[in-house]
Amino acid sequence: MKWCRFQAAGQVSYGIIEEQTVIAVTGSPFDTYTKTATTYPLHEVKLLVPVIPPTFYAAGINYREHVIEMAQKRGAEPAFPPQADVGYRANNALIANEEPIVIPKDATELVQYEGELVVVIGKPCKRVSEADVLDYVLGYTIGNDVSERTWQRGDRTLWRGKNTDTFKPMGPWIVTDLNPDDLRVTIRLNDQEMFTYGVADAIFGVRHFLSRMSQYLTLYPGDVLWMGTDGATENMKDGDTVEVEIPGIGVLRNPVVRER
Repeated sequence: MKWCRFQAAGQVSYGIIEEQTVIAVTGSPFDTYTKTATTYPLHEVKLLVPVIPPTFYAAGINYREHVIEMAQKRGAEPAFPPQADVGYRANNALIANEEPIVIPKDATELVQYEGELVVVIGKPCKRVSEADVLDYVLGYTIGNDVSERTWQRGDRTLWRGKNTDTFKPMGPWIVTDLNPDDLRVTIRLNDQEMFTYGVADAIFGVRHFLSRMSQYLTLYPGDVLWMGTDGATENMKDGDTVEVEIPGIGVLRNPVVRER
């Protein structure tokens, strides 16, 4: 099933996408819901961020080639994470498919994309085994963990480098009943393929992360976990367009603008 959150006729609603039609529902995918008789052509609705998460988690450094590439840029030896540690991002940074990534005036040129899989929790999850934890997942969407590398290295926290307004595109919708190990992420900048990688190549996979987190944290419906990216990341500039594609889910596409 393909779930979206959309705006049409002045109303915000969850909907189910069937082919090129959006069926409005009452309720939500995280609770009970009922299909209504109201439908819209997909191209006529404004797709919103598919969920506003109660808590926004990020796996961070989770792919070997990305670790190596970033270490080389710093002139350092790569240091791989010894365990699955999770970080946090801020909801203020979320934007939807097709909305612009806005680079602040005082940002450096080192503003880069990070295309990744996003896991969406469907029901409360506490102390769950790796074998069972995917039963607590509603589905999957796509994220672009935009990062200002100078700020990321220089600030004591990631408050600017990762959480500046518009730095977290997510969407375009949530797809259920997928096996994350089968998914592949492709990143394009101005229609040029920059990198592609398999989600299964992660240092720590979806099951491991969620199960480990659930030993200490209660994961709630609507929580999201961004799984990290792989490979080298390049600078984005004013006028660029970045796309992150995961076949089976879709394409997250955002233009880039710099403040004047």
